[in-house]
Amino acid sequence: MSEQKDFKGFRKKEVVKFSSPVREQEEIKSSKSLAYFIIFIAVALAIFSTKFIISSQGGDGWVSKIPVIGQISELKNLAESATKSLKGEDRDRINILLLGIGGQGHDGPYLTDTMMVVSLQPSTKKVAMISVPRDLTVPIEGMGWKKINSVDAYAEMKNTGSGGLAASQTVSDVLGIPIDYYVRVDFQGFIKIIDDLGGVSVYVDNTLDDYSYPVLGNEDGPWASRYEHLHIDKGWQEMDGSLALKYARSRHALGIEGSDFARAKRQQKIIEAVKDKLLSMNTILHPTILTNVLGDLSSHISTNLQPWEVVRLWSMFKDVKKEDIINKVLDDSPDGLLVAGRGEDGAYILTPKSGDFSEIQYMANNVFTQAPRDEKSQITAEKASVEIRNGTWVNGLAQRVALDLEQYGFTVTAVANADEKDFQKSVIYDLTYGAKAQSLEILKNKTGANVSFNLPQWLINDIKNGNSTDKPDFILILGQDADQNQSGINNPIQ
Repeated sequence: MSEQKDFKGFRKKEVVKFSSPVREQEEIKSSKSLAYFIIFIAVALAIFSTKFIISSQGGDGWVSKIPVIGQISELKNLAESATKSLKGEDRDRINILLLGIGGQGHDGPYLTDTMMVVSLQPSTKKVAMISVPRDLTVPIEGMGWKKINSVDAYAEMKNTGSGGLAASQTVSDVLGIPIDYYVRVDFQGFIKIIDDLGGVSVYVDNTLDDYSYPVLGNEDGPWASRYEHLHIDKGWQEMDGSLALKYARSRHALGIEGSDFARAKRQQKIIEAVKDKLLSMNTILHPTILTNVLGDLSSHISTNLQPWEVVRLWSMFKDVKKEDIINKVLDDSPDGLLVAGRGEDGAYILTPKSGDFSEIQYMANNVFTQAPRDEKSQITAEKASVEIRNGTWVNGLAQRVALDLEQYGFTVTAVANADEKDFQKSVIYDLTYGAKAQSLEILKNKTGANVSFNLPQWLINDIKNGNSTDKPDFILILGQDADQNQSGINNPIQ
């Protein structure tokens, strides 16, 4: 990819600045990098334990011996959480960047193998997790376009301790949302915390077989001893720290689990599993467990969260339910927002499909937008599918509409450009001829499009020639009105 390529959607004044380059390490033994996110666990631990201190310990006893707690000079100052507001509360969205790094003793100790943004919405008590792949390329001033997982490392090489803020700034530019806080945890912290908790229960969606899983410590040994066969059966599995790490790190599994994007989803599952274990009564009633975990965290975690902010986060989101967690992964799937390619040096990279970050930013800004349940249930019941074509020159319009319609329950079979770009009025071609009337009515109301049961000859030819997907229920051609009047597109909740 040319470094001169101008991706729009990035605020120039906020591009990360570094004066001295460091050695590119993205491709060096990437299997040793931290490939998961334990950070939300860390936040939850700090939140829970501080709350526990206030309610039942009063700052005395075993609590005072915990390294993390020893750094808090006056527990009474935590009362600030009752009178102060968190960053983001005023806009009803608190964004926390979770960073996982290999840590000392690993090649590229500050490379973030993956990043995840956890967004918290106080008014609804909903949580959204957005995984950002490490191979996404971003501009770094004075250095051209680099993979996003190197930002933390570049910053740390220049100024120790600056990586978290530098990564936050970059992710903020990519997603188009402010990042209020960051939490960073290293490789060893993950294993220790899981083991301190006595392991976690994780539901494995698909049997995982990875015949090329790297054996830690044998990276430079004989070839035959560098890899092992990792096999994890589908269903509920009890995992210790080592197995949980392998489940989250695996990159070369057979089938649908063999991608970085599948791995990102596994990372989110582990975070939820540890959260559940952490907040279970068994953990709450065992101060020794909390002491061990917090002791491990003290040397493996870095964050800009203040103690009172952690307490307030706990009080606001301690009762989040699984059904209130929204999971998103930026990927290069057919309906994804990224496209795979090769950089000028031949390295694998990911870039925005639209050529800029506008579609990604649209998704991130509207991640909490939800359709009314009654309308969504109607569409789901009819199993309605729609193909969307952009009949305008407005870049990314079809993808933005697709993101919204998916929230209503529509299955978007394809997003493409129309042969003609002069459509003024959007039109829905109903290939069911009225068989899915409820879905058609909702689609019409949300897009403001006209409805036609008679297909034009050019569209008939497209379908015959295989230029359309296999019999979608509706084909939506977007006109200029979709861009000019988006009351139903940009704001699905009405």
